[in-house]
Amino acid sequence: MKTVLTIDDSRTMREMLRRTLEGAGFAVVQAEDGRHGVEVLEACQPHVIITDVNMPRMDGLEFIETVRGDARRRVVPILVLTTESDAEKKARARAAGATGWIVKPFDPQKLVDAVNRVSL
Repeated sequence: MKTVLTIDDSRTMREMLRRTLEGAGFAVVQAEDGRHGVEVLEACQPHVIITDVNMPRMDGLEFIETVRGDARRRVVPILVLTTESDAEKKARARAAGATGWIVKPFDPQKLVDAVNRVSL
């Protein structure tokens, strides 16, 4: 079973992601912000990471840069899930090492398809 780490400061969004992904057969590990996500990564090796951009303590872009700076996790696909559709933010996410971009509210089937497409 493939594992997906979801990172979002909204409990509602984390629950929607968990339900969608578990319903598609994935194991789901969750974190509340980027810093918590880095801590969670010490205990698990997800096949895909889905992160929000705007979060307290450490935002999604900083999280991506941190993960990409770790040789052990450099190849893990990271999907950005956000309400942001700003081209500059997309470019920053891509430059930081994001694999893809999904806009909220997400279509459950498209999310599952994207995770399947990028998973290791």
